[in-house]
Amino acid sequence: MDTATPAVTVALHDGTSVIASSGQVDARRHGELLLPAVDRVLAEAGTKLDAVTGVVVGVGPGPYTGLRVGLVTAATFGSVLSVPVHGLCTLDGLAYAAGLEGLEGPFAVATDARRKEVYWARYEDARTRTGEPAVDRPADIAEALAGVPVAGAGAVLYPDSFPDARGPEHVAAGALAALAAERLAAGQRLLEPRPLYLRRPDAQVPKNYKVVTPQ
Repeated sequence: MDTATPAVTVALHDGTSVIASSGQVDARRHGELLLPAVDRVLAEAGTKLDAVTGVVVGVGPGPYTGLRVGLVTAATFGSVLSVPVHGLCTLDGLAYAAGLEGLEGPFAVATDARRKEVYWARYEDARTRTGEPAVDRPADIAEALAGVPVAGAGAVLYPDSFPDARGPEHVAAGALAALAAERLAAGQRLLEPRPLYLRRPDAQVPKNYKVVTPQ
């Protein structure tokens, strides 16, 4: 599952292929949409939650509120089912999906970070990221990515900075699960299911607020 972008996406994978999936794009309803999506996917696959043997969750980067919905849900499933919970960079899942659509490297991936910024990373190919994810204004990285295809909604939003925008716009849980299955089968360790925050949350406690006490 992944809720690090406006897409609320869930898939069930049997270790070889995706057997059911669901995806809805709504940046403000992650908490409302995720569990019904899980129910739909399980119903489509004709199975129940207790048959799940592992959970993979996108760890971002992404906006604070949406991202934590998926992470908390994944952690809860892992605890209730006593199964491992694996983290995977959301940008890696999007890069993998772009590769499935025929995009060859080198290329970059960019998602909407709001505040007129993008979360982004460069890739040698669909499975190989070069460097760590970052958050920047599109104009500040346009020169560095000149001539390089850029997949994701971040590229679509800023065509002046990323003229060679490619799909898909949003990550799909099926691609995330397939990439995780590949890496686990190869004996690779996945990330801990902890949020990849690249900046502080929008909502913060005021530093100098007035304390009101009863007379």
